[in-house]
Order: sequence, then C-alpha cells, then structure tokens
Amino acid sequence: MQAITYHRYGAPDVLELEEVEKPVPGDDEVLVRVHAASVNPRDWHFLRGLPYVLRPVALRVPADGGLGSDVAGRVEAAGRGVTRFRPGAEVYGYVHRGAFAEYACVPERVLGPKPANLTFEQAAAVPLAALTALQGLRDHGQVRPGERVLVVGASGGVGTFAVQLAKLFGAEVTGVCSTRNLELVRSLGADHVIDYTHEDFAGNGRRYDLILQLAGSRSPADCRRALTPKGQLLLSSGEGPGRWIGPLARMAKAVVLSPFVSQRLGAFEAKPNGDDLRALSELIEAGKLAPVIDRTYPLPETPAALGYLETGRARGKVVITV
Repeated sequence: MQAITYHRYGAPDVLELEEVEKPVPGDDEVLVRVHAASVNPRDWHFLRGLPYVLRPVALRVPADGGLGSDVAGRVEAAGRGVTRFRPGAEVYGYVHRGAFAEYACVPERVLGPKPANLTFEQAAAVPLAALTALQGLRDHGQVRPGERVLVVGASGGVGTFAVQLAKLFGAEVTGVCSTRNLELVRSLGADHVIDYTHEDFAGNGRRYDLILQLAGSRSPADCRRALTPKGQLLLSSGEGPGRWIGPLARMAKAVVLSPFVSQRLGAFEAKPNGDDLRALSELIEAGKLAPVIDRTYPLPETPAALGYLETGRARGKVVITV
C-alpha cells in the first residue's frame, strides 16, 4: 500500500510517498481502508521533532515513520476480539499515528460510527479537533449554562468546534481571531468576537469564567487578568519560543502557578475515545455541530497540506483525501 513516511526530522519536503507493507489487525483492532485524513499541529511537531523534549531517545531519527491522527474510512477486516464493527462499516477516529496511508490498523475502542450526513472528507475533519473541544469544555472546564467562555484561536481546527460546543452547553461565547475570520466565528454562533490585531482580550476589562487557549503565546499571567476571581484557564496547544520545550513552558507555568492563586490554571490533551465520538456523531447528525474545512489535498500532496497548516492561516481543518 502507499503511505506518507519520513526517516529524518525536518520540513515537509522530507516526507515521502512510499510503498509499505499493508498492516494486519490485532485481536482488538480493525483494518480501516482510509478514505480521508486530516492534518493537525501535532503532525508538524512530530515531523520537525520540535520541541526536542517530545523526541524519542534516538534524537536524530524518528522512532515511527508515519504521520496522521485523524482517520475516516471503511472497515475492511476485524480482529477476533472486535464486537462493535464489522467489515463494511463506515467509521472515523483519532489514532496515534499512521492515518496518512491507504490502510490503518485502529483499536476498536477509539473508533466511532461515521456521521451518516457527512462525507468521508468532512468526517476526517472531526476526531482530534472535536474531541479536544468536547473534553476541554465538558470534562476539564465543566462549562455551565450562562457562564462566559473565551475561545482564543476560535477560527482554527479546535476553535471552530469549541465555539459551537460552548454555545450548545449554554455559555455566552466570545471568540478571538484575526480580522479575516470575524464573520466565520460569528457564523458559528459566537456572541462576541475580538479581533486580536486591534484589541487585547487581556486588557479590555472584560472577565470570563473560562478561557480556552488554543492559539497564541499569551502567558498565564496575562490571561489571568481576563478571568473572574474563580475563573479557569485551560491551555491546549498554542505557540511558544524555544526548541527544547516550546509551548510546554507556558503550560508548565500555568500548572505550577495554579495552587497559589484563586483561579484554576491548567493544561490538557485530548484522549482517543469511541464513546465521545458517538456523542459527537449524534450532534452532527442532528444538525447541531458541523466541521469547517479550509482546503483539501490528495495524499501525494500531504507535504503541501502540512506546509499550509504550519503558516497558521488555516480556517478550520485541512483534509487529506486518500
């Protein structure tokens, strides 16, 4: 089968489209014929090997030559322990790596049924981004109706889902984005939008019960100025200087500072979860949640897709068709 691989860290041009052996599913896995995938910031972090602290022990050589965390396709074969999916089932999920390929072996527990009203390309835009938004708002932020939520990076892959989900949870939502994305964020249901090129969300005097920081490099101390006395700051991704720890430094500062202030400050990472994907599918099929897709690339053009995502200008998700 064909797959995107890399054998050294670097820019997207180190990626190769190679013939590799078709994987065989284990007892609790299904073999998915991949129809679409999508790119995420974690892909170019793995590709570049940055920050260094995330590299494996063998610093100069990637431990795994595959990329791609979002997968949508049809089950071709199932391991003997699989009970929820049979060959022919349309599925989607968040996998560790390896979705940029014609086939991928995926644990049954991390898959959900593909929403019936989405194409494979649309479905591939959902898993990691929507799980991050859902788990951040519901589990970590515990958003309640009437609370004021600020989404920093509201026009990105996670942000576009976070705005929609926060509204579904009954929050008053403010999205932070650039000028060209203001109307997009409004169309997703945001009650207010802040153009960060003209206004500082941390210095305009408004206060929020929850800040979900998905982009930018504002420090926890800066964000605290925009929180209520008992508010919460949650960090997931974002930018950060330095090749050794990058944005992890900001996340660590939030965790260390949290016990000493009245607000709750912390970081989180989405977990693969088939049950959460089923819940997302129900919202999507009910017309309450929808992915936003910026561009679509064929598998051989995966380097261009990653290069575009790395510019930071993508609106919603960038999808790979296989």
